[in-house]
Amino acid sequence: MSAMGSLSSLPFYLLCCLHVFWLLLLPSHSADPAPLQDFCVANVTASISVNGFPCKPASEVTSDDFFFDGFTKEGNTTSIFASALTPGNVLTFPGLNTLGISMNRVDFAPGGLNPPHLHPRASETGVVIKGKLLVGFVTSNNVFYSKVLTAGQMFVIPQGLVHFQLNVGEGKALAFTAFNSHLPGAVVVPINLFASSIPNEVLTKTFQVDAGVVNTIKSKFKS
Repeated sequence: MSAMGSLSSLPFYLLCCLHVFWLLLLPSHSADPAPLQDFCVANVTASISVNGFPCKPASEVTSDDFFFDGFTKEGNTTSIFASALTPGNVLTFPGLNTLGISMNRVDFAPGGLNPPHLHPRASETGVVIKGKLLVGFVTSNNVFYSKVLTAGQMFVIPQGLVHFQLNVGEGKALAFTAFNSHLPGAVVVPINLFASSIPNEVLTKTFQVDAGVVNTIKSKFKS
């Protein structure tokens, strides 16, 4: 190759290198955007929200905006699943806005279940505070991982994977979970499938059952 040919290919080579470098940087932006100010207490009544709520004017921010007492009381576990989730996300704790963190309190009656669900926008870690929980999740390759945990033990659930917690102890159980998003979202599998407007034909073919079975399950989740 001539010297002139080598020089003419140099810009193309540099462009390819820059393109690869940009692709390598993209995963670092997959979590909530990093804030560009000390804080941005959410104005949750704002009509527009794009990757977070608009900031409340700093002159209106008070100390109470940075503290949350929602986890001080036990949740009502008389639900269909005998469990109760108390969220500490940006909707209940506006001081979390843009910070990329949130937590939940999860209470379990004996036999209580936090049903199979997934978080589309965050990975999850959790600590069992009281009782005995079976914690499990399923990978995209249908591999199931699980373990029975007791007080003080911790678990992690990768982002977007279906998971659950089941109280397998004799008494009540309590866990606190944390997320790398101020609003991780939750897709609760049975509720999304059977409390939505998905046609019966789709559900009967999906689960290979007749319409009577689908209607029976749907009746359990009517509000």
